[in-house]
Amino acid sequence: MPRKLLLPYKSVFSHSRVPRGLHDSLAMNASRSGYRVFSANSTAACTELAKKITERLGAELGKAVVYQETNGETRVEIKESVRGQDVFIIQTIPRDVNTAVMELLIMAYALKTSCAKNIIGVIPYFPYSKQSKMRKRGSIVCKLLASMLARAGLTHIITMDLHQKEIQGFFSFPVDNLRASPFLLQYIQEEIPDYRNAVIVAKSPDAAKRAQSYAERLRLGLAVIHGEAQCTEQDMDDGRHSPPTVKNTTLHTGLELPLMMAKEKPPITVVGDVGGRIAIIVDDIIDDVESFVAAADILKERGAYKIFIMATHGLLSADAPRLIEESSIDEVVVTNTVPHEVQKLQCPKIKTVDISLILSEAIRRIHNGESMAYLFRNITVDD
Repeated sequence: MPRKLLLPYKSVFSHSRVPRGLHDSLAMNASRSGYRVFSANSTAACTELAKKITERLGAELGKAVVYQETNGETRVEIKESVRGQDVFIIQTIPRDVNTAVMELLIMAYALKTSCAKNIIGVIPYFPYSKQSKMRKRGSIVCKLLASMLARAGLTHIITMDLHQKEIQGFFSFPVDNLRASPFLLQYIQEEIPDYRNAVIVAKSPDAAKRAQSYAERLRLGLAVIHGEAQCTEQDMDDGRHSPPTVKNTTLHTGLELPLMMAKEKPPITVVGDVGGRIAIIVDDIIDDVESFVAAADILKERGAYKIFIMATHGLLSADAPRLIEESSIDEVVVTNTVPHEVQKLQCPKIKTVDISLILSEAIRRIHNGESMAYLFRNITVDD
């Protein structure tokens, strides 16, 4: 009996036998790059960074609808197929932090149930990063958020300048913590006249390592403000002093624990010479600006003739624009990790540095399976 000839799979779907509509679909699939970029934010101002990133990638922003219903619930609808693809969700955090978090979680879960291969969150400013330590009877909310993102379906996160680098240990998947310092250093060199006559200032001892890194790269002097204007995140607020130090009658009568002496703030002082120089205060977040305004006043008293503030994340909450405008601060430079166009209209002293270049390059390298080491050249732990 003659053996039946089996045609190869390729010949069965030859060009001449495929219907025109199916052939167009196959051609479209072949031309696809294998990844999609979505914006998880319902606010138009918050999609600007996503648009800049997709323009640099030469891609289109993914088709999705994110909105709040009349009862306040968040709804996300994915309008195209993501099956088997790498999907990047760009989420910038506006003032309504909790809504942005829910948008990110719901979109990640929607993509997970739509069979996306990998779901990578691009979160330039990671919310709740200041709540990364145990404070009395509180909770480590940042750890909770990391667990929620993992359960929602995220497999990787790209972020920038975490408030505490130890936050990376909260996640059960890879985290790329990019740095904005190269862009801010470039701004100092190109936009601040006579920056060689500047001194890098840490507004508290906690920020001294970051300031030292800037000073060493720019070959400038270093100054540290110590005293009443220091950061509000103090050791006395952590869980080591909980429960309250009161006498417990259940203790053994012969047990006497040594009493810890209370901390006392020294008078405010500036360690380092700022007289006749430009003072550049560096930090990772500028939110409530009272401490920055107080630092600028003391630097003016010590003889600094110009005050610049450089920070990665410009949250600029509450009356920050008005306080900056009325203060002795000459300029506040932040990146566009957080939208702040409204604040810029209220205060012309606020300037923006675009960091979409490094985010788009990170997306490209992760999708292509390339090393991320290039993005961390000459980056140290203190940066």
